[in-house]
Amino acid sequence: MPLTPQQLLSHLEGLGIVTRTIEHPPLFTVSQSRELRGELPGGHTKNLFVKDKKGRFGSAEQLMEKLGVEPGAVTLFGVVNDREQAVTVAIDEGLLAFDTINAHPLTNTMTTALSREDLMRFLQSTDHAPLVIDVEPRPQAE
Repeated sequence: MPLTPQQLLSHLEGLGIVTRTIEHPPLFTVSQSRELRGELPGGHTKNLFVKDKKGRFGSAEQLMEKLGVEPGAVTLFGVVNDREQAVTVAIDEGLLAFDTINAHPLTNTMTTALSREDLMRFLQSTDHAPLVIDVEPRPQAE
């Protein structure tokens, strides 16, 4: 059985990770989440669950099987349910420029903030060392 949001938050606490979680109406789009961002400083995750070359996006069934979440609630925290390490986490290096990172704790009706260092510590605790990539190339300084 996948962890519940409360079990995830307890797990983070057990790792010594300090979080701040707020509840809100379900968020399904980036524009909906932008309305909430004024209350939540830091970087905000945008998450995709993609497959190999044979298919672009994973199905709702695969998402539940691998990460224990439903469509609309894809989150970095979902790897806590991937005990077989079948999922590779890729993080935009631009997100890591923020001291605080916000993500859904296995549901899109809550947002949890934690430090960049604590996010990395959480990912390491699940044996999901992230692949850091430059998703949105920025102009190089001259």
